[in-house]
Amino acid sequence: MTVDRSAAAPPPRAHPDLVDRFLRYWVLWVTLGETVGFAAPALAQLAFAGSPVATAALILAGAVEGAVLGWTQATVLRVVLPALDRSRWVGATALGAAAAWFVGLLPAEWADVWQRWPTVAQLVTAALLATFLLCTLGFAQWFELRRHLPSAGWWIAGSAAAWCAGLTVFFAVATPLWQPGQSAALVLAIGLLAAVLMALAMAVVSGVVLRTLLRHARSGSRRHIRRRDHPAGGESPSQTA
Repeated sequence: MTVDRSAAAPPPRAHPDLVDRFLRYWVLWVTLGETVGFAAPALAQLAFAGSPVATAALILAGAVEGAVLGWTQATVLRVVLPALDRSRWVGATALGAAAAWFVGLLPAEWADVWQRWPTVAQLVTAALLATFLLCTLGFAQWFELRRHLPSAGWWIAGSAAAWCAGLTVFFAVATPLWQPGQSAALVLAIGLLAAVLMALAMAVVSGVVLRTLLRHARSGSRRHIRRRDHPAGGESPSQTA
């Protein structure tokens, strides 16, 4: 008599592949979140330009930007990583964004000091600050992401690449359009246009990175299940009873 264990029950119906749909959700929500969040530092720059508290205001506004961005990121991530803690993700993103703004403002705050340094020292310092700035957000988020996703360390590099792309787009758009003597409204409009394009570039690159990590985790999980269900040298599905 032959017992076919593989035919014991029909397989469950497959649910829609959330990982495959992840990228378009991520790009939509993250672009929206970063665009809205960036309004905080943009308004702070207009409101406190030339004020003694301008730096502190921008850093605080950067934390607001990070909190808004983090909330939209967590909204999408929790679809594929339900156990992700939204509060920790938002807090880490806000803290990382504030730190990035702090580092980004250092060159302007200390311009009279570093401009007297030798050229090599300036270049090395600029490279270190740029690396720290680009990696800050991904590093802060890694502390939560590592709880849910294997190889989460790659997110630090992926996030840095995403922000490098985004900031490149921002300055490529805003720098030639901003001109002396423009009204505050026009300056703000140009900044928001550049911010939308920056957010889109950042969202696309970071979304591709995260989708790759999610697919890698899924394929690794499937290989683990196959090894568990069909160990080397184990029984075949059909046996003679």
